[in-house]
Amino acid sequence: MTSFQQTLSRHIQQHSWRLANKRLILPVILIALLTASPTTRAITVGVMADAFWQVAAYVAATLALYHAIAARLNKDNNQLSLMLAQSARFQVLFASAMGALPGCGGAIVVITQFVRGKLSFGAVVAVLTATMGDAAFLLLAAEPSTALAVIAVGFVVGLISGMIVDRLHGTAFMRPVRDTQSTADGHSRHIAPISEPVSRLQGRFWQWLLLPASAIAILGSLQIDPDQLFSLPANTTNIAGAAAALCAMLLWATSRDITDYESAVSEDPKARTANLFQRVAQDTNFVTSWVIGAFLLFELTIYWTGINLSEIFANWALLLPLMGVAIGLLPGCGPQILVTSLYLSGSIPLSAQLGNAISNDGDALFPAIALAPKAALVATLYSSVPALVVAYGYFSFFE
Repeated sequence: MTSFQQTLSRHIQQHSWRLANKRLILPVILIALLTASPTTRAITVGVMADAFWQVAAYVAATLALYHAIAARLNKDNNQLSLMLAQSARFQVLFASAMGALPGCGGAIVVITQFVRGKLSFGAVVAVLTATMGDAAFLLLAAEPSTALAVIAVGFVVGLISGMIVDRLHGTAFMRPVRDTQSTADGHSRHIAPISEPVSRLQGRFWQWLLLPASAIAILGSLQIDPDQLFSLPANTTNIAGAAAALCAMLLWATSRDITDYESAVSEDPKARTANLFQRVAQDTNFVTSWVIGAFLLFELTIYWTGINLSEIFANWALLLPLMGVAIGLLPGCGPQILVTSLYLSGSIPLSAQLGNAISNDGDALFPAIALAPKAALVATLYSSVPALVVAYGYFSFFE
């Protein structure tokens, strides 16, 4: 543990005053709020503890399972590749299923296969329509039944949309004919590198905390107070969760610099040598950072201004589904996590969440823009059509 603390302290000292490392703004703000006043401290501790126990723990557990399964599937994909090559309909079905998986990994796989000429354009539309990106983890942790329903709707809508697109345009529509391997490599070279020492620390952090954090999260879901169960002083669990969240944010902030929009709103790229827990840590800490930022913004806005965002948004109810769809057109998972946070806080209705879930493309849009920009633009616009239909359909009949 001493070695862990020394390495973390040394790395923070090396990077803390670099203006390029704008990620440090978040942990600095958190520390300032923790020391500003008793009220802001209570709000910040509550938000950070909830983000860690109710979101990060579930996200990490889900990602650990996801990456473990993905690693096994990647070892034997010959039969799958053969099935994809033989059937365009199966391509769309496969793409919709990959998009329905929480996170952006499945969608990025489909985009990669498309630019290599192995999947149809309908498959691209299907996966971009079906994917909810990292926002799915947040919704699954907070409202599992709602999340499963939204994911199911996205899968069905993606499947139908992809089949319609292939029927209208054919399976070869907008399919790249050039060799994109060098382009893909070129794209990856422009990505800011991940700090290897911090990547290892992030992996160890979640390797040590995954099981205890999951246990505490399950107790919370069962409405069991860990403080009472283990005869601990009041708020011990909250303080521990806030401390763990702050540590995770420091690791996330010092792992990579923000160089452009993509590096600010998307998951960090995974090194080929990264182990299971390093991959889990990178995505978990990214999601947690946006969750903390979103909920703090909501809580502090109410505290400092007295403005109730729910009441303000209620006056614009007719435009909220459109807002959800429009934000979904922005690349990256960060803005979509903000929308889901607003839904969970009760500020926007489910129709807006549905529209955003269907229209958003998560991080998969970045490689698509880099490797096949025209196809990415058209596919994004196509996915917005069913998003508007579903969002306003739900709004009209159920809200």
